[in-house]
Order: sequence, then structure tokens, then C-alpha cells
Amino acid sequence: MTRVTDLQPDWRQRKKAATRERIRGSALRLFREQGYDATTVEQIAAAAGVSHMTFFRYFPTKEDVALSDSYDPMIAALLEQTPATWPLTRRIRTVLVQGLRQVYSTDSDTFLAQNKLVVSTPALRARLWADQIATQQLILNALSASQDHPPSFQDRVTVAACLAAASTAILAWVENDGTSDLPDLMEQAFDALTHPD
Repeated sequence: MTRVTDLQPDWRQRKKAATRERIRGSALRLFREQGYDATTVEQIAAAAGVSHMTFFRYFPTKEDVALSDSYDPMIAALLEQTPATWPLTRRIRTVLVQGLRQVYSTDSDTFLAQNKLVVSTPALRARLWADQIATQQLILNALSASQDHPPSFQDRVTVAACLAAASTAILAWVENDGTSDLPDLMEQAFDALTHPD
């Protein structure tokens, strides 16, 4: 028989995830409606039905809520499932496209709105570089877990090049107002990276 105490950690995690997503959704809606700079943390918290202190428990800054997504942890988990014998570019391409297809199939409108916001907001564009370095480190950490040696300098260059290709595809998608199929653009970006003319 399952006891109530056995269910509490899972219930708490679901509740935290729901609160986090409610805050994020409210923030993105307000950013669209009134602009990023005009939106305050207090307004986001009120729209999400939480205190501003609760907001800060989930997101250290307004920039963090604007840039947050669940893509990076998904990528790291998927990378660990790819065969270590595959070339690194193939492993990264596979997981970035696979993860993107999952996000794109369920939430492409929100993903487009978030990326439009980032591209059009100088403060967020400035943070994007730091976030890309964090994503690069996350992938390198996942690689360390799946191979018997630390990532080499060549591995670091390969990861950075793959992320640059992915970012270029996303930027082109935003510039075309989401009219292209983003996973297809991502595939084209990797084709250009691996088979340049």
C-alpha cells in the first residue's frame, strides 16, 4: 500500500514545476503585451498569483525568466543516450534536432515568442552569450559522463561550432517570423557545418 508520505516528493516536484511554468508563462505574456522593459517583477508575480519573493525563489532576475526553458537539461539527458562511438558532431546534431522536435511539436508559438523577445531586447541578447557558454559546459559535462576521458580541446571546439550552427538556424527562423520549419532549418545548418561547399 502506498503511503501519503511516499507521494510527497513527487507531488512537491510537480507543484514546483507548475509554479515555475506559470511564472514563466505570465512573464512571456506580459513581455509580449507591454514590452520587456516596461514589465516589472511585481507585475509578473501578480499575474502568476505568487509573491515577488516566490518569483525570486524560481528566477534570480527578470532576464532569467525571459531566457529560461527546459531545453538544456533535455539535451544533456539525450546526449548521454547516444552511442559514444558516434562522431561528436553526429551525437550533438542528433540530440539538438531530436530535442528541438519535441519542443517544437508541443510549444512552437511560445518558443518563437521567446526567441523574438531575445533577439529584439538588447539586455537579453547580451545574456545570450553567457547562456550559450553554460549550454556548452552542460554538453561537455554530459560527454564526460559518457566517455572515459575528459573532453578535449577539439571536443570543446566541436561543441561550440554545433551550438553556433543551431543558433544560426534559430535566428533565421525568427527573422522569417517562424514561417520555416525550425527542425528542417537546424538540419540545414548542420549540413552546412559538416559539408561546406
